[in-house]
Amino acid sequence: MQMSLKQSIARHIDAVSREDGFFDTAIEGLILTRSSTETLPHPILYKPALCIVAQGAKRSLLDEDAIAYAEMQALVVTVEMPVRGGVTRASKATPYLGLILEFDLRLLREVLEEFDDPPKPASQGPALLVHDIGGPLADSVLRLVNLLDTPAAIPVLAKSAMREIYFWLLSGPHGASISRLASPDSHTERLSRAIHLLRDDLARSISVDELAAAAKMSPSSFHQHFKALTSLTPLQYQKQLRLLEARRLMLADAMTATTAAYRVGYESPSQFSREYARMFGAPPRRDVAVMRTIA
Repeated sequence: MQMSLKQSIARHIDAVSREDGFFDTAIEGLILTRSSTETLPHPILYKPALCIVAQGAKRSLLDEDAIAYAEMQALVVTVEMPVRGGVTRASKATPYLGLILEFDLRLLREVLEEFDDPPKPASQGPALLVHDIGGPLADSVLRLVNLLDTPAAIPVLAKSAMREIYFWLLSGPHGASISRLASPDSHTERLSRAIHLLRDDLARSISVDELAAAAKMSPSSFHQHFKALTSLTPLQYQKQLRLLEARRLMLADAMTATTAAYRVGYESPSQFSREYARMFGAPPRRDVAVMRTIA
């Protein structure tokens, strides 16, 4: 009998660890994940990716919007986004199991170019979409995961399996939204340039005019499309990026809260502490201490 996606994910995680967490694989961009407990919404920076739930359920919070998805559904992330995500159904007996497949935009573009009648990119819409995983799409995802059993086959066959996945995604109900990722002059691609500017020059105060120029839009059009895509204003987006990076610096590089605040562009440590507590639920020192005990 063919192994299900959740059985395959569980088997491959068990081969490397009996613990919960995120597990990189030999396939570039493919990450497996397991959680034996439900978790509170946790801020994280999502890259454009297909985030599939094989067992259990999850909820992502984007500003005030809650997006729920469960077994054999996926969150499709079409632009780099700061999101709060939490596992809402999991136990030791039946853990949450999932995978993250980061989009290879060059390969996605190649697949899109081979369509006789490609989906027309949606002019605007949300960056996060829920997509059902079934039929040939589920079969393609399972084939990709099962390649982990044969490392020598990965360089030869992984791209082929990913092409199948992209074909079924682009052929599906959200094909128009997903195709925005691969379209060289879509609103999503142009907004991504502004997002990369914010991310790569995090500590600098960047005006809406400069961001709009990077996206080749007027300031008013840029602001409208940015909010429609991300549910955030550019200033709110930059603030969340700064706080996520500050947290990373404190955890990974053992920076003090004050040093991390200045590094990401804050001029007032007290303002940083207030905004950090609003986003993460605790002041920097206490939050970092808790995160270190969990790690």
